[in-house]
Amino acid sequence: MKVIQNEMQLQPFKRGFHIITNEVVAALPELNTITTGMLHVFIKHTSASLTISENADPSVRVDFERHFNVMVPENQSYYTHTYEGADDMPAHIKSALLGSSVHIPITNGQLNLGTWQGIYMCEHRDYGGSRHLVLTAFGM
Repeated sequence: MKVIQNEMQLQPFKRGFHIITNEVVAALPELNTITTGMLHVFIKHTSASLTISENADPSVRVDFERHFNVMVPENQSYYTHTYEGADDMPAHIKSALLGSSVHIPITNGQLNLGTWQGIYMCEHRDYGGSRHLVLTAFGM
């Protein structure tokens, strides 16, 4: 079994849902040495998250952002964690709902995603800054 682990830093993104599939693949040049395996992508932050969804129509990402802002609104009187700004506690909740990692099969040196699938980095803060990912690929 082969195990490869790389860390990468993403550029700062504005608040929203952003496809990062190409950046992840570029940060893992050894991916082509794995015939059959799995890639685990982990984000080292509590106010941003990862998920897999539609990679073709940008309106999907806009709708995700709008829905999450309705589902987890800012400036609620019941939030006690407020000293980092109105977007911080909702960002933690959104991150917990979506999760901090995704797994993608590797087949013949490539991510085995569906035709319309891409890896999303979900930035839940207005100014979240750069984000750090740990990429762990393992397989034969």
